[in-house]
Amino acid sequence: MQLTATPINGVERFFDQPKLHRDAESIGATKALKSALNASTEAMHAAFVDKADIRTLIYGRAWVIDQLLRFAWKQFDWPEDGQLSLIAVGGYGRGELHPHSDVDILILMDNLDPTDFEASISGFLTLLWDVNLDIGSSVRTLEECYNEARGDITIATNLVESRTLVGDEKLRERIYEQVTSEEAWSDAGFFKAKLKEQTDRHSRTNNTEYNLEPNIKNSPGGLRDLQTIGWVAKRHFGATYIKDLVEHGFLTDTELEQLSRGEMYLWRARYALHMKSNRREDRLLFDHQRTLAGFFGYEDNESALAVEQFMSQYYRIAKRMSAFNDMLLQYFDEAILRADVEQEVRQINSRFVVRDDYLAAAYPTVFEHNPFALMELHVIMAQHPEIKGVRASTIRLIRNHRHLIDDDFRKDIRNTSLFMELLRSPERVSTELKRMNRYGILGRYLPEFGKIVGQMQHDLFHIYTVDAHTLKVIQMMRQFRHRDYRDVFPIAHRVVNNIPKIELLYVAGLYHDIAKGRGGDHSELGAVDVMDFCQRHHLSKWDAELVAWLVKSHLFMSMTAQRKDISDPEVINSFAKRMGDVTHLDYLYVLTVADINATNNELWNSWRASLLRQLYTETRRALRRGLENPIDREERIEQTQHEALSALERQHIDTERAKALWARLGDDYFLREDGKAIARHTQAIIEHSNKPLPLIMLSQNTFRANEGATEIFIHTEDSPNLFAATVAALDQLNLSVQDARIIVTDNGYTLNTYTVLTEDNHPLSENPDYLQSIYDYLFEQLDDPEDYPEIIQRRVPRQLKLFPMKTSATLSSDSGVNQTVLEVFTADRPGLLSRIGNIFSQFGIVVHKAKIANVAERVEDFFYITDADHQALTDPDYCNRLTDAICKELDEHMH
Repeated sequence: MQLTATPINGVERFFDQPKLHRDAESIGATKALKSALNASTEAMHAAFVDKADIRTLIYGRAWVIDQLLRFAWKQFDWPEDGQLSLIAVGGYGRGELHPHSDVDILILMDNLDPTDFEASISGFLTLLWDVNLDIGSSVRTLEECYNEARGDITIATNLVESRTLVGDEKLRERIYEQVTSEEAWSDAGFFKAKLKEQTDRHSRTNNTEYNLEPNIKNSPGGLRDLQTIGWVAKRHFGATYIKDLVEHGFLTDTELEQLSRGEMYLWRARYALHMKSNRREDRLLFDHQRTLAGFFGYEDNESALAVEQFMSQYYRIAKRMSAFNDMLLQYFDEAILRADVEQEVRQINSRFVVRDDYLAAAYPTVFEHNPFALMELHVIMAQHPEIKGVRASTIRLIRNHRHLIDDDFRKDIRNTSLFMELLRSPERVSTELKRMNRYGILGRYLPEFGKIVGQMQHDLFHIYTVDAHTLKVIQMMRQFRHRDYRDVFPIAHRVVNNIPKIELLYVAGLYHDIAKGRGGDHSELGAVDVMDFCQRHHLSKWDAELVAWLVKSHLFMSMTAQRKDISDPEVINSFAKRMGDVTHLDYLYVLTVADINATNNELWNSWRASLLRQLYTETRRALRRGLENPIDREERIEQTQHEALSALERQHIDTERAKALWARLGDDYFLREDGKAIARHTQAIIEHSNKPLPLIMLSQNTFRANEGATEIFIHTEDSPNLFAATVAALDQLNLSVQDARIIVTDNGYTLNTYTVLTEDNHPLSENPDYLQSIYDYLFEQLDDPEDYPEIIQRRVPRQLKLFPMKTSATLSSDSGVNQTVLEVFTADRPGLLSRIGNIFSQFGIVVHKAKIANVAERVEDFFYITDADHQALTDPDYCNRLTDAICKELDEHMH
């Protein structure tokens, strides 16, 4: 169904009918049709590049295919008694075709035996396939069509959109009347089925217009949403064009124009996508995004890449089309499902009423006379969870009056008070903020938020636009309150239900990324913006400073947990000083966990959860103890050894042998491991003393049901290649190393602990056979580390290849110990740690500790290393050669 009736005058220039007939006589029908199709496609592509009206190309291609199919049809013998027709259905029946769209056809019969002309049907379809048309075909009688359509809304919809190409039009009219009858699909049944179809389709694309690689046809706000409006309108109103909805009062002329512009944009994008990919491709994959950005003339600038500008425009259009879809389907719901239902009207106040569980303006000029009602509506929705939604007529009033939100509106005490009242509401806070964004209210009320609407970041780390991510952060904060989330997010659940002013957390969530895309430090700039917000909304000085501190510090907790050694008391003490008190710690913890979970579904895993839990717990303990009385290293070591000795005594282990073993270890071991782990390691080493090495133990380092990882403890004779051999073996087992703690005794034996997860970011299964297979493989590989396994060769995923970030390797000294810190920032890929380990072996590097942080497509790894004599790296030439070798190896591997 088209938005408007558009003539396709001049389309004949894309198709030379006489030449087709001449070629058919000289080279045969197949080659002639193929030549005509290719010539038409090339001519249309050239016209598209020359910025021809996209409607001419989309409708024109359907017209060209009509001519080709009619010519092909004539090459075969068919009955001439009006009992058979060739019918275009679906998008083709609508008269719309993109370069690689399916050409859906129906051969419709009445009282015929298809076997009588099976050869003609087979020959016709084979000819079309030989011509390289993407044909979707069916051969059915009227009765078969009707029965199939009754049980399948997709078939029914295809038949609603149909045109006769060859044969008696009356056949198509008969099936149309049957399929649109109340017996097949009632108005209400058809509408409900299409609504469910859309709901299911949206759920497959995360219910957002802002997918990282959206489907231009099927994602929310895509072409299918516009087609859904057309299908329902045609079924219920008999409308030929969406413009007919203007006459029925469902659309205004202005809205029709906006819809038309949106459809034209999506058509141009889809046409370019088909043309450039040379296939039926509706997904805006990363490489296609870049190609289309260049094709449409976008260029990189200081604030955004060309591809980011292109996708931001796409997201804004999709958001607008999705809003129209919501409004019109709401109208249809009222007109189709509740047209004959007696309305139940309940007064909320002088400005709003509830009609049949939907909020409505009490009179048409309510927003004109009371602009603050634009904000009040959302507070009412939040405070009345029994209200199902907003009536379509009121949505239109909101759209038509949102221009009233200006500086005076933003300063009005009524509006600032209402917005804070919304944030303090016990229910529907995130739902109403999303509604405000969908209606275009939030970006007008908070202009700084308006600047990030549809703003994307072209990487694998941020899978949502900035505004969608921001609102998802607040949604996560809201979900933490519920009992259903207590097991998955236990600390966040407890904290969020006890912090004194929940609205301050939401304000921090709204502003934590508000300054993205401006250049400079977005945390610093966002802190300035949020202070202005707090002053405008009359928050106290203490509240404003807390919120600004949260915005400024929102990355600090995750960076500390992932990059620092949080088993070190000095790290905890330093972090605790930055927090200052438990209140700041509580707010920051919830903001951090929400931010990670709302950024990328792959970021949050059991190990990251345990790191943040450990940092939170240790910092809270330090703050309770008092910043003036910090825990020192000696005290921690003494406490840990005491716990370990007590555990060993309970197992009847000779504690003197334990102390003798410990005497050969440095302080780091007792700082990094807890008492239970030390007791477990010590007991195993003592009991294994007369057995061959390596000693390997697998244990679950699980703090809670949904937190933790698997620890692999390895005690063996030290060798230069041990680290490289170990990580290569773990890589062969498809295990992802999250943390490595390397301890070497004075007499040359290791107590190494590797924290690992499976490829899907979970601790290892506790299946005994599975764990035994891992043990056996590691034992086999590590009994001779000099013969370590080859680096696994796995294909680098498509998306990672598109973001080949240049490797950075830097060295710095660790002031606390005689070690050098190597920082490696690079693109993630299979076998990464093995390659780094191999370079360490070549350079005689000894690894003492490793912090592994995988962030979507990026890796941020920290290695604490020395030379073979356990001395920090000081030779500048040696250091340069090491970092150059790492960068060269890792960058070459990505190509």
